[in-house]
Amino acid sequence: MAQKPSIPKGTRDFSPAEMARRNYIFDTIKSVFRLYGYQQIETPAMENLSTLMGKYGEEGDKLLFKILNSGDYLKDIDDAELTERNIVKLQKKLCEKGLRYDLTVPFARFVVQYRGQLQMPFKRYQIQPVWRADRPQKGRYREFYQCDADVVGSDSLWNEIELLSMIDMVFTRLKVRVAIKINNRKILTGIAEIIGEADKIVDITVAIDKIDKIGIENVNEELRSKGLSEEAISKLRPLLEMNGSNAEKLATLETLLAGSETGMKGVEELRTVIEGFDRLGHNCEADIDVSLARGLNYYTGTIIEVKALDVQIGSITGGGRYDNLTGVFGMPGLSGVGISFGADRIYDVLNTLELYPENVSQSVKVLFVNFGEKEAAASAQIVKSLREEGVAAELYPDNAKMKKQMGYADSEHIPYVAIIGETEIEEGTVNLKNMADGTQEKLTPADLIAKLKN
Repeated sequence: MAQKPSIPKGTRDFSPAEMARRNYIFDTIKSVFRLYGYQQIETPAMENLSTLMGKYGEEGDKLLFKILNSGDYLKDIDDAELTERNIVKLQKKLCEKGLRYDLTVPFARFVVQYRGQLQMPFKRYQIQPVWRADRPQKGRYREFYQCDADVVGSDSLWNEIELLSMIDMVFTRLKVRVAIKINNRKILTGIAEIIGEADKIVDITVAIDKIDKIGIENVNEELRSKGLSEEAISKLRPLLEMNGSNAEKLATLETLLAGSETGMKGVEELRTVIEGFDRLGHNCEADIDVSLARGLNYYTGTIIEVKALDVQIGSITGGGRYDNLTGVFGMPGLSGVGISFGADRIYDVLNTLELYPENVSQSVKVLFVNFGEKEAAASAQIVKSLREEGVAAELYPDNAKMKKQMGYADSEHIPYVAIIGETEIEEGTVNLKNMADGTQEKLTPADLIAKLKN
């Protein structure tokens, strides 16, 4: 018996109806990217592992899908190495390529590779799938789409303000209520300095980034396990428990970080971004959250994370400022900032809240019934004219029973059915049926096109 076909865990198939919904999301995001002057690029699904490794931290490296070399991939491996089973060592010889983990590192590679052809600042957007060897669960997939927008070659904080405005516009158009959490990596560095643990900045940020999931007591326990003193943990607590308005949080941070030049620089940058965003006006919530660390190593300034307010799911958008990501590819000092929309999680949010427009799945506007060769030929001419005018039209391919053809139109949610029989051919008309209310009207082909275009 043949094995039932299946797909890998953490991946999904999408039906035409589901793709219509996903394309609604992609098209909404793309339209906003273009409004802000971002240009689209694409990069390969696979990159050289030398491009990917070491860019996401030790945990990120473990989640990279690695691709076996083509041909006899064991030809350079001797029996002793196989017996030793040193996986890291073997992978270096067996795999030269990997599936991309995100779109940011490939973008950095792209910028360096084509730097002579790019006008700075360079604003790009990219909508493509990425892959992570993660444990699949609700809202977390092994294959998923990211929708990124980045600008490189500019230190201006206006870029951050515009990215926040883009986030607000996208979710306003999608009708999703969100909260934007904003922090600055320099503030995290300043906190580490103030509590006397500057050398443990990575341990601190990794721990406090979990505060929403595990609570402050468990965060404190993790910090103890990393060697932080009780005095340092005690100093950290009031920073993590700050509340009040953004203005009040900024005032508190100014007081608590007064002894750290780096920390004060972070506060200044955060104030500029928050106040600039507020002046533009926005529909979403925007809150300073000093526990926001986002474990990725390359953020150096502003950090952004977006949560849906009406659905329990992880971050649906994130991003931040990176000052020297291209340095690892031989182009130091190029500053950039970007955001990434988690299209798959946004898709789950819209499905849960049923926020799609009523006609999102409608593709064809009118179906022409097929009564036979002569009638089909006449219908095909009008179908061609409709398509030339931008109206999606379809001719049923078979001379099937009327009930079957009408059932097809109904199941495909086609709003109109056009009927051309012998009488209509003689009169030069089309009988148009509205599938919603059952009404019919006779129209000339020109009137039909005008009606359906509007």
